[in-house]
Amino acid sequence: MNKYTKNNLRSLLLIIVVLVLGNLLGGVLYHRWDLTNDKRYTLSSSTLQVLQKVQSSVVVDVFLQGDLPHEFSRLQRETRQMLEEFALHNSHIKFQFLDPLNEPGQDQNQTLEELYSYGIKPLSLMVNDKGSQTQSIVLPWAIVSSGDKAAKVQLLKNSMGATSEQSVIESVQTLEYSLIRAINQVTSPEFKNIAVIKGNGELPDMEMADFLMDMSQKYNIASYTIDLENQSPVQALQGLDPFDLIIVAKPTQDFSNEQIAVLDQFIINGGKSLWLLDPVQAHMDSIRKNGSTLAFANKQSLGEMMFKYGVRLNPVLVKDEMGTSIKIASGSVGSQTIYNDFVWKFSPFVYPGSQHPIVKNLEGVKLDFTSPMDTLKNDIKKTVLLQSSIYSTTVGTPVEISLDVLQEKTTPEMYQGKGKYILAVLLEGEFTSVYANRVFPFSMENVKQKSPFNKMIVLSDGDMIRNQFDSKGIPLELGYDKWTNNYYGNKEFLSNSVDYLLQDNNLLSVRTKEVRMPMLDKMKIYENYSYIQILALTIPIVIVILFGIVFFVLRKSKLVKK
Repeated sequence: MNKYTKNNLRSLLLIIVVLVLGNLLGGVLYHRWDLTNDKRYTLSSSTLQVLQKVQSSVVVDVFLQGDLPHEFSRLQRETRQMLEEFALHNSHIKFQFLDPLNEPGQDQNQTLEELYSYGIKPLSLMVNDKGSQTQSIVLPWAIVSSGDKAAKVQLLKNSMGATSEQSVIESVQTLEYSLIRAINQVTSPEFKNIAVIKGNGELPDMEMADFLMDMSQKYNIASYTIDLENQSPVQALQGLDPFDLIIVAKPTQDFSNEQIAVLDQFIINGGKSLWLLDPVQAHMDSIRKNGSTLAFANKQSLGEMMFKYGVRLNPVLVKDEMGTSIKIASGSVGSQTIYNDFVWKFSPFVYPGSQHPIVKNLEGVKLDFTSPMDTLKNDIKKTVLLQSSIYSTTVGTPVEISLDVLQEKTTPEMYQGKGKYILAVLLEGEFTSVYANRVFPFSMENVKQKSPFNKMIVLSDGDMIRNQFDSKGIPLELGYDKWTNNYYGNKEFLSNSVDYLLQDNNLLSVRTKEVRMPMLDKMKIYENYSYIQILALTIPIVIVILFGIVFFVLRKSKLVKK
């Protein structure tokens, strides 16, 4: 064996030893570096806290698999990388990507029906590929399960007016939050309890069915009537003890002093609350049927209570140039009625401007016949969550509202000094009882005057939680308008509100994460397809040739020196 061969063997042996040691050390000292500018793969502290608490197996089934359009392949890749980060921090996290529509031996239509019954709705897309169009069905969903608990995750946000690429970017913004919230949901040892207050003309459950069903996946929900005919006020208050949050949705009947006292003491004892109140009564159904409706002020039996906590609801209506669309019959062709879209100014389309985690990265919200609120000076912290645009004003009541408002001529000057009316507000602090330094309406021991730190959210629109129905009377998804086929962010806003009020781990702050994702321009790719194809083929060949020339020159010079 000559000297040259021995040197080669030593080099080979050294390389093998280095590779083996490198792999051994890599298994022990494994680490991933996040080199992205926005640190999209660096998990937040709240996410890490949830992952550390996971002690049992969690399986994530992702339905983004198969032949996907480019933008959804990007969403698939981002989802996979996020789940890899989760699994890296906790080995109990397992995930798999499935294509349920192309499982062997499965009927696709039957599979779609089963998924739809579970609330997983497919997305039908027209995909443009070099000038040709094909239809593709995509399931941008995941199911997170642990034991007998399961939660579905909508990976793609419904973004009204957005392209598929824009929707994917917005979805990646909240991807970490959506996944970790579901994991937290299925691994929490027990659910918190929510009471939907009844007995004073509130919305029936069917009109809130979609929201209540969604919340029932992560909270225990029950109706509760403050029935003072068959029980004492003290017993009614004790009946609220097991609940962590109350939802009061569009009451149309007055609350008695005793009922108000029960609600007040629930709050003063630390109970959270979500209020959806209508200071003005008006009906969109009357306008659709008759072309007009009479709007008049509701009796605000809860007005003094809200005033004491720091909010005043005004019995007037907000009219906003930034309104949502309605479809109105505008003519006919033969026997077919023609419908056109018009802006309905009494349904403000609100894009949240606050950076609060409840509303950051949130889609526009639709409100109906909403009223402005004033915040009052006291020790309670107030955070405005929703407000009308700068091109809004108020209309006093009583007033007849008709479709004639669609013909109004307006100018920006008409709104000078107006606009930005508060429509939803978060109150945080130590609340003072409505009956502080006053005679309490009924006899009870240990009446409290001041609450511990507490939170509540007040909205001046009772219909924000209301879902529509299809032709068979089945509740549609909250935020979906069947008349215009638009999606709004109502469901996400209310869900975030409940999560913020009830969750102690500040998980909602994960939603504030900023992610910047550059996307390819499909039109430029199509226009320059041949040019890009030539570059993709020739550049690697040129690089290989150049590398060969350099290697040949260096090799030759080395032999010449010898």
